[in-house]
Amino acid sequence: MTPFTGMLAMQEAAEHAPEGGAFDLGELIMHHLTDSHEIELPFFLGTWHLPQGWNVNLGPLGVVDLAPTKHVVLVVFAAIVCMLVFIPLAWAASRRKEGEAPKGLAGGMEAMMLYFRDEVVRRNIGHGADAFAPYILTLFFFILTMNLVGLVPWGGSATGNLAVTAGLAVCSFVLVEVSGMRALGFSGYMHTIFFAPPGVKGFMKVAMLAVFVPVEILGKLTKPFALTIRLFANMTAGHTLIFALGGLIFIASGGIALGVAGGTAAMAIGVMWLEVFVAFLQAYVFAMLTAVFIGLIRHAH
Repeated sequence: MTPFTGMLAMQEAAEHAPEGGAFDLGELIMHHLTDSHEIELPFFLGTWHLPQGWNVNLGPLGVVDLAPTKHVVLVVFAAIVCMLVFIPLAWAASRRKEGEAPKGLAGGMEAMMLYFRDEVVRRNIGHGADAFAPYILTLFFFILTMNLVGLVPWGGSATGNLAVTAGLAVCSFVLVEVSGMRALGFSGYMHTIFFAPPGVKGFMKVAMLAVFVPVEILGKLTKPFALTIRLFANMTAGHTLIFALGGLIFIASGGIALGVAGGTAAMAIGVMWLEVFVAFLQAYVFAMLTAVFIGLIRHAH
């Protein structure tokens, strides 16, 4: 649910509120920010009710509901948009003559990808960085697409879901740890966990290990946690603020409502522009931090 459709929903909720009853802004905001099995469609198309009851029994793990939700549909939609943009660009690049400069959208995308490769991937990872460039670029454009879909009317921000951001963070975490093990070898990788300062022996070494091992393990786990919370919190906060500003119009009454409407509309437009910037910034930060974490573990010394 975008701020645009949220305003429409607020208006409808205010019109259908019981006589003498209070307009519950908080409940309406939570309804449109949380995941559900319904997707609001444009204008007269109503609501698309997604199938439910896809339960799978995993034995000791219990029963898991695999039914699609609104955010699952938005994640798939973002992936399809990325494919529709980049597959034709890749096809055009393969047919371009040697030395011929790209034009239009292809030129802009290629410039952005070269910037990421040179200033984000190579600068933070170092030797062998080009092998990680496809993943880092995929992260950036996939997250950016999901963020921007959240600003389109009748869209929604899948990155406002902890499960989505956690899934992306776990993928990066696995890549970071596996790349570290391949670069350092098994013994070198284990040294990043069981660390003791050189020259320390005997009882002091045991004592240092007792202190440093939990710290190193927590250090590894806090990286995906930070990626998860940073993206989720920033995308959720912006939408919540816009919904809250819009709700002031329906809470105010009488002549005050006209003044409130003008002020909140101006503020909401400003926040919307800020949200466009945040959409790019958070996609960039997620991709950049992934590159930083890969570089840190590959050069553990």
